Amino acid sequence: MTTKITQQSKTVELAKLDKKHLLHPATNPKALIDNGPPIIFAKGKGVTVTSTDDVEYIDGMSMLWNVNLGHGNQELADAGNSQLSTLAYASSFKGFSNEPSILLAEKLAELAPGDLNSVFYTSGGSESNDTAIKLARFYWELKGKSEKRKIIALTNAYHGVTIGAQTATGLAAYHKFASSNIDGVVRATAHLLNSELGDKSDPNYADSIRGTIEREGAETIAGIIIEPVQGAGGVNIPPEGYLEAVRKICDEHNILFMADEVICGFGRTGKMFGVNNWNVVPDMMSIAKGITSGYSQLGGVMMNDEIRETIANFDAVIPHGFTYSGHPTACAIGLKNIEILERDNIIDHVNEMEKELKKGLDYLAEKHIIVTNCRVIGLLAAFELYEDPTSGKLFDPTVFPANAVVDACFERQLILRALGANNQIVAIAPPLIINKEEIEKMIQIIDDSITAFKNTRN
Repeated sequence: MTTKITQQSKTVELAKLDKKHLLHPATNPKALIDNGPPIIFAKGKGVTVTSTDDVEYIDGMSMLWNVNLGHGNQELADAGNSQLSTLAYASSFKGFSNEPSILLAEKLAELAPGDLNSVFYTSGGSESNDTAIKLARFYWELKGKSEKRKIIALTNAYHGVTIGAQTATGLAAYHKFASSNIDGVVRATAHLLNSELGDKSDPNYADSIRGTIEREGAETIAGIIIEPVQGAGGVNIPPEGYLEAVRKICDEHNILFMADEVICGFGRTGKMFGVNNWNVVPDMMSIAKGITSGYSQLGGVMMNDEIRETIANFDAVIPHGFTYSGHPTACAIGLKNIEILERDNIIDHVNEMEKELKKGLDYLAEKHIIVTNCRVIGLLAAFELYEDPTSGKLFDPTVFPANAVVDACFERQLILRALGANNQIVAIAPPLIINKEEIEKMIQIIDDSITAFKNTRN
């Protein structure tokens, strides 16, 4: 009893300090001040995390889609500790280098599709996508085509929160925040397959990538940035043939294909990279999150040989880089992370668990009429909540159905995430090491939570 009281007292005290001293990202600050943090994490193991008051939760989102190998992996901790004890940090400026960053770059070149053989290191996904935009523009300047500056980004895309990446993000709230926009980013509607295949009779053609190129002029466009599977925008899987069509458009118009693999990379979709599901080779590829399973901050932009060689012939200092570019400890953890992914056949396991997760989602859709549009690729999944799926009727905006179900799951010790402009999407992305029994437990909690939500509507 004494221990429990002590733990509760500690949580209360930490919550007070949190409210006093922290401004949280992607959080309602007033609600946080009023209510305090909903959970203070203390430890994690496998697919679970434990709070400071000793309550265990299933991490159904891999925190932020990134803890691919689960929590408390001793090998990753040991890799970080070993490097910290040897050379914790070294600068990559002025051409300085270090062994882990070189070896990880070699490994990434081996794994990446096509001739993506070089990497520019960053600290995370937002920095990676910002860097990709800069390097795309810089490449065309070096090619004598400085007018090619525009970036086509898609509706419902999420590319991060640095100013360039935030402009490319296709979610309205991010554009309104602090007027955070750069020039030269234009929006196209995502996943209009027929239009991208050249069907001008499609009523949405003008808003497609093809229509946007015709309107803006191919000679002004540097690149098209695209998530193989859209994450925070709703876990939107493209129709078959879509990425191939975009790749063809880029080839036709001399535009760079820029793949944002920040969420999709390192096994999340059942392949090493999301684009591997469609045999598409991008010109540039942003990576982060699963590269270290969240055990250290690391990201990068991979580029093909032609882009690398063009930039390599620039005879001056590149005025871009980050303090932690090529961080040796982060790179050492990244190397060990990839070693475990390959050694333990994690991606094969993901494909087996995809079947179990799909089975669970099918069960939910069969049992609950309000559940619809279930989708899963690897261990990246979502379902939607409609008042009447048959007619396409959404719940009233004041209901916030996804929030209600996610909150009910949290009460039952499962962490998920609510998405969608109408708050109708529940996202699921557990650690890649999850097993059949854990998926079944997760589905049971979701089942109970949907039932609880329905009971509040009766």
